[in-house]
Amino acid sequence: MAGGGGGGKSDEPAPHPPKDQLLGVTYCITSPPPWPEAILLGFQHYLVMLGTTVIIPTALVPQMGGGDTEKAEVIQTLLFVAGLNTLLQSLFGTRLPAVIGGSYTFVAPTISIILNNRWNDTDPIEKFKKTMRAIQGAMIVASTIQIVLGFSGLWRNVARFLSPLSATPLIALAGFGLYEFGFPGVARCVEIGLPQLIIVVILSQYVAHMVHSGKPVFEKFSVLISIAIVWIYAHLLTVGGAYNHTPPKTQTSCRTDRSGLIDGAPWIRVPYPFQWGAPSFDAGEAFAMMMTAFVALVESTGGFMAVSRYASATPLPPSVLSRGVGWQGIGILLSGLFGTVNGSSVSIENAGLLAVTRVGSRRVVQISAGFMIFFSVLGKFGAVFASIPAPIVAALYCLFFAYVGSSGLSLLQFCNLNSFRTKFILGFSLFLGLSIPQYFNEYEAINGYGPVHTSGRWFNNMVTVPFSSEAFVAGIVAYFLDNTLHRHDGTVRKDRGKQWWDKFRSFHTDTRSEEFYSLPFNLNKYFPAV
Repeated sequence: MAGGGGGGKSDEPAPHPPKDQLLGVTYCITSPPPWPEAILLGFQHYLVMLGTTVIIPTALVPQMGGGDTEKAEVIQTLLFVAGLNTLLQSLFGTRLPAVIGGSYTFVAPTISIILNNRWNDTDPIEKFKKTMRAIQGAMIVASTIQIVLGFSGLWRNVARFLSPLSATPLIALAGFGLYEFGFPGVARCVEIGLPQLIIVVILSQYVAHMVHSGKPVFEKFSVLISIAIVWIYAHLLTVGGAYNHTPPKTQTSCRTDRSGLIDGAPWIRVPYPFQWGAPSFDAGEAFAMMMTAFVALVESTGGFMAVSRYASATPLPPSVLSRGVGWQGIGILLSGLFGTVNGSSVSIENAGLLAVTRVGSRRVVQISAGFMIFFSVLGKFGAVFASIPAPIVAALYCLFFAYVGSSGLSLLQFCNLNSFRTKFILGFSLFLGLSIPQYFNEYEAINGYGPVHTSGRWFNNMVTVPFSSEAFVAGIVAYFLDNTLHRHDGTVRKDRGKQWWDKFRSFHTDTRSEEFYSLPFNLNKYFPAV
């Protein structure tokens, strides 16, 4: 009987062992691909980050009074600053292959400044410049919150209380929470968006595994190939007159010649600080933007963690994360000085691209930063790529945001999913993370203003912005519950997966941290991570 029982037990399926580094990545953070391949992969990252870089100024600049020329100049500036910030982050910040670009989180307080009606200039260009200077002032003040929290080490102390359980909802909704930018964007021009979605999935998931050429070309360049195919198809529809008699909204979404960027962009222009004039400051607007910068900080924490996973690096030591937050604060300061009309945070779409290509090399993202700076200076050439129709970008978002969300769910491998405490924290934080922002967004869509509606627009934003962010709500709820609920129970520490991250609590407790996150030029000697 004993022998039979033992034989039966050996046949039971074993669970998948938890891995603190993701396997199956072709090039990890410290292993660069060959130069030709790295340049193509870097260009692919540049194309992906263009989506947010173009969409945000296209929506905001006309409301500020600017025309096509101002829109092109703002896009160039945003692209230039994104290139600088990405280089700074990969060299001196977290050292992860994270693209630091524009963020939708900053849009709400920016619109609030635009609608303030402080400027009633008859000249729209003068109104644009005055509005831009007010946005710059708010950004400059808001950057201090990330600079202080990051470089003082305060965010390091906060991050030390994170566990795999409390990080899961934060990272998951940093990706899944952006669902409104996915298929709804595809549906704006379904004859372009849907083919893009289908082709990129077929190339990256099916063809990549069917064609065994020794080199995973379709896996690495599926985004580049699919964009080229669908962009040519969209251009043929445009020149063939398919959209000549359609409503203006359809033409804006579908046509390849409607953005006005190519005509408005100068041949060569180098963005510079205070190009729109000296910033103006308003206390209320600054407070609203500071709250927004804090929300972006929390969201970027989830973004950095997703990037570290897909770069096949070990979990971020809290001190390295805090250093990255400080440099991101400098990124927001640069956004304010140059006048980008938007703040800076980790690009979630580029984090997803790391997963699609399975290339997490730091060099690739540094090359993409070079492309950003190069094409921001050569305006006409950059404008050609920036005129890619938005539904093509939205189709790619469906894939990228899904990958980032799933990287959060993958942390559950360290947790005990048979614990009722785990189930409650996980389910409750994810549910509120989706439900609370839905209430705020729905209320605003119906009434034209949020649930908090006072005469101080800045105060309304201070309440509305955090509760409209899925990742922020889920992350804060999970963090609070995980650190207060039955915390001193002996089994809880193991259930929440904390013991798996103990060796990464400090920079020096795991030798791999030195390999992945140490500063270049022997700077760790002067700026030691703890």
